[in-house]
Amino acid sequence: MALNLEPDNVGVVVFGNDKLIKEGDIVKRAGAIVDVPVGEELLGRVVDALGNPIDGLGAISAKKRQRVGVKAPGIIPRTSVKEPMQTGMKAVDSLVPIGRGQRELIIGDRQTGKTAIAIDTIINQKRFNDGADEKKKLYCIYVAIGQKRSTVAQLVRRLTIAGAMKYTIVVSATASDAAPLQYLAPYSGCAMGEYFRDSGKHALIIYDDLSKQAVAYRQMSLLLRRPPGREAYPGDVFYLHSRLLERAAKMSDQYGGGSLTALPVIETQVR
Repeated sequence: MALNLEPDNVGVVVFGNDKLIKEGDIVKRAGAIVDVPVGEELLGRVVDALGNPIDGLGAISAKKRQRVGVKAPGIIPRTSVKEPMQTGMKAVDSLVPIGRGQRELIIGDRQTGKTAIAIDTIINQKRFNDGADEKKKLYCIYVAIGQKRSTVAQLVRRLTIAGAMKYTIVVSATASDAAPLQYLAPYSGCAMGEYFRDSGKHALIIYDDLSKQAVAYRQMSLLLRRPPGREAYPGDVFYLHSRLLERAAKMSDQYGGGSLTALPVIETQVR
């Protein structure tokens, strides 16, 4: 994927194995913008940042593909957040109620239960998804960024035992994956959630966690020789997250009335 366009060179990031690339190799452009498969065919599956299955359950026969970097909906297609998105936890639903189409940050130190809140929220949607009312159903996308493979496998096992995988998509870019894949994973997951939002359905997306995405973006930006800012993060690191979270929205009835709710997770940095 091309990120830098300069008069005499192009800065690109590699999604595959960089050990196969040698100095002097010929590079050709694909003439396409990065896209991922979307649709209900992905429910119950674990995919990587490019939408390829990594759960060993065979190929995904998705009929549609969607670009990962689309513009957030403007003011006109949106409507106010007015439907509750129940997490199933009384402390959250009574003190900080979340609406469908809202963005609510889960922030805390290491090992304080941030992921536990997110996973419990997914599991607690089972009673709505098992019902017949389509308007109450909430499809879930869990994006794991920079986590250990064993942690993701444990999480998928827990969702499977609870019967929550049938309405959930897990997008995984683990710590062993390249920085460009960790950078791309949240946008890929968001594109999958936007399919449900634009189809008049309701979806919930959890980014766990965006601190790791910022670190991956910093690594890429330094290699691309972009000017660093505070703590070596590039100047557009805030735009990195704002353009992602603005894609969560409650759409008006003229645009289907769907919604995408975002629960980003951030780990506070201990000094």
